[in-house]
Amino acid sequence: MRIAGKYITDDRGRVLILRGCNLGGNSKYPVIPSGETQNPASLDLSGGVSFTGRPFPLEEAEEHFRRLSRWGFTCLRLNITWEAVEHEGPGIYDEAYLAYLRKLLKTAEQWDLSVFIDPHQDVWSRWTGGDGAPAWTLERLGMDLDRLDETGAALTQQRHTGKAFPRMIWPTNYNRYGAATMFTLFFGGNAYAPDYAVEGRPVQDWLQDHYLAAMRHCYRRLKSCRAIIGWGTMNEPHPGFIGYRNLEGLENFPVVNGAIPSPLQAMAAASGHTMSIPVYPMGLSADRITGHEVINPHGVSLFREGFSCPWKQAGVWTNEGWSPRILRGDHFSFYQGRPVNFVEDFLKPFNRRFTGTMREVNERAFIFIEGIPHGENPSWTSEDPPNVINAFHWYDGPTLYLKFFLPWFSVNTLTQKPVLGRKGVEALFAGYLERGAAWTQKYMGDIPCFLGEFGLPFDMNGKRAYKTGDYRLHEEAMDIYYDGIDKNLLHSTIWHYCANNTPEYGDGWNGEDLSIISQGEGRAAGGWLRPYPMATAGLPLRVQWDRKAGLFSFRFRADPAVEGPTEIFAPPECFGANPQLSVDPPGVLRAEYLGEERRIFIVNEGYAGEAVLRAAGDRRYRPDTASRTAEYGGPKTLR
Repeated sequence: MRIAGKYITDDRGRVLILRGCNLGGNSKYPVIPSGETQNPASLDLSGGVSFTGRPFPLEEAEEHFRRLSRWGFTCLRLNITWEAVEHEGPGIYDEAYLAYLRKLLKTAEQWDLSVFIDPHQDVWSRWTGGDGAPAWTLERLGMDLDRLDETGAALTQQRHTGKAFPRMIWPTNYNRYGAATMFTLFFGGNAYAPDYAVEGRPVQDWLQDHYLAAMRHCYRRLKSCRAIIGWGTMNEPHPGFIGYRNLEGLENFPVVNGAIPSPLQAMAAASGHTMSIPVYPMGLSADRITGHEVINPHGVSLFREGFSCPWKQAGVWTNEGWSPRILRGDHFSFYQGRPVNFVEDFLKPFNRRFTGTMREVNERAFIFIEGIPHGENPSWTSEDPPNVINAFHWYDGPTLYLKFFLPWFSVNTLTQKPVLGRKGVEALFAGYLERGAAWTQKYMGDIPCFLGEFGLPFDMNGKRAYKTGDYRLHEEAMDIYYDGIDKNLLHSTIWHYCANNTPEYGDGWNGEDLSIISQGEGRAAGGWLRPYPMATAGLPLRVQWDRKAGLFSFRFRADPAVEGPTEIFAPPECFGANPQLSVDPPGVLRAEYLGEERRIFIVNEGYAGEAVLRAAGDRRYRPDTASRTAEYGGPKTLR
């Protein structure tokens, strides 16, 4: 593959649209110990750690890759974690896991699947409510892993007591002490804790150097795998405290939900103070408090003997007289004497370092850059390294957080105003994606735009579909999402494919249930199993798919100089065995459907200019049967 401006092309010069899935969310947690977050013992390190077998055992790999290929997925975002590579200690790499990954990728090659590696994290680590970094990154800073929840520095499902673990509460860990401190030190330790050192080195350098070395070592072990097209820099990076203007308020939050401390409250609680922190209703605004909750009721310190809060050491706050108070309220809001810009001052330099490090292994590797989710991305210019892709994320926020969907109602998260009507909702979602693509072109130049994550909670609307088996509402939501993707001609990888998903525990991570497969069968495939142009001998211009009518159209600018046919993924689950094809202009373009290959091929006989392919499903075939897919994507017996 090559990057040609905003396009990705194959070796024949055809413009590709990469479509696939994240593989998979269960890579966030280990096989040993059994890492599902509903397992209270999953944070126990006494028996060792191994991620070998995530996302699935090698003996199952061919089965899964066959299924993904038949579903028309050509590109996989393979999720790994820093912990999986380097869990035992700094510089100690899990070679058994890396050998497993190599065999996994070699199997993917056999199915012509392209893979980019995603160093995944959510709220820093498993011990701070998510996944990603090894435990020793916290321990070497003196944090006692067993006291993170007790001091309010983290909120984990494993250590949650009392009522059921609150829905979608895990992102609030970004504003708790553990994750916020680690992100601040990782990206901005040299600026905001310049005297804080680990093993004799500045903390930022110590953290980043170990992260980069681990990813570089992993790539070296995998560089012979032809399936790999590149690497992501870091999943959903976060600024931590960087940019905070009021350390007694709440900022830098992805969502508010329940009890969340201010930075001062978080710092004080981590140092042994019992604090009463505000409780917020779920939403995107922190302007309403509904109550208070006590954290660290026993007044214990997060830090082991000989260690203390790095922000106290940096003079940000003090508890002299045992009364916590701010000393430097603007500490995180300025950088080099001016207002700080996290993405330009810290995230972009990190992305450049990562790019340079990985290209020591392969100078042609694509680098997939991410910004702050639903926030800013770093700019990119011709003076920055080439062959980069803006891999932004988008989720239908109200559905994701509330687990409730109506096709005729949503809320504009930018204006906080309701949106009514199916067409209005369709335009809203497509508009979000259009803004992401437009931002890329304006601030990052002529580079490809890739939707690295989007998805749908399958346990929405009170898990009604689990009881009835009726996933039509899920299909409709997925259909609207993919219509927006098609409208913007985006590359995309849906979140996600979790091979061990179950109806009882979902994805096995923080109560989430977004897997498009469960117990060996695709779910709501009528929404995501759909035709699209895989490779265009020319330039794609417009894609439309009417799922209910079984009608597909594709407008493109044909280029006779490009070798090879235009290829359309056209599964018989959508069209039946004998779709009717027409191509305009006729004669110079010829279309052929090959059902076994699940493709429509358009051969160009020397024509240059705009062209349109139309495909209509067999009239005897009901397109909605695509929702009932068998193990390998074929239709099940209709009822």
